[in-house]
Amino acid sequence: MKKYKTLLFDVDNTLLDFDAAESAALRLLCENQRISFTTELETRYKKINKGLWRAFEEGKLDRDELLNTRFSMLFKEYGHEADGVVLEGIYREFLSEGNQLIEGALELAASLQDHFDLYIVTNGVSRTQEKRLRGSGLHPLFKGIFVSEDTGYQKPMKEYFDYVFARISNFSLEHGLIIGDSLNADMKGGQMAGLDTCWYNPNKNRNSTDTKPAYEIQRLDELYSILGIKKHVV
Repeated sequence: MKKYKTLLFDVDNTLLDFDAAESAALRLLCENQRISFTTELETRYKKINKGLWRAFEEGKLDRDELLNTRFSMLFKEYGHEADGVVLEGIYREFLSEGNQLIEGALELAASLQDHFDLYIVTNGVSRTQEKRLRGSGLHPLFKGIFVSEDTGYQKPMKEYFDYVFARISNFSLEHGLIIGDSLNADMKGGQMAGLDTCWYNPNKNRNSTDTKPAYEIQRLDELYSILGIKKHVV
């Protein structure tokens, strides 16, 4: 069994339930703008947002363009003209309150911190991720938090991982593992950087990409056996 020393965890839909936080924040934003919140609107938003984030990860647009246009684009389709920057600010405040944990995430991190060096690697907005991690109780369990906004790069860019590796004392690729839900940002990014990868895939989504993770799990507690330690109640 391979021995790991440094574990790099993604945040959204790996440790924190971003889908729940996003849905709640979008509902509140719609209420704020006096727009009817519907399943159709939420589905349309997710499609727009996913496309913009993918373009961001591929370096086709910058972070500000992504954040400051997504809601104006969405609401325009529903006949509502508004300033995208203002909308993003309102949404961001609602989203920062979304600290719903993925089942077993807090217990896992609390158990692993005595055996491994734990770090956060996440794309997103620093203030928002920081507040969500603190609100969830996860923040003090990690030795460092690397948010794309602070690094100047984003997953899956190799420059992002180079930035992270340079700031972890005595880091060794051979003893590093990244755990995340995204085949592109986490698995492909991790592999390009030379890391072993663990795909958190609770919905058993089909992998139709060329990226083949070293491990695949449906529950976070499956990590215990991969890491060779016993699960214990915290």
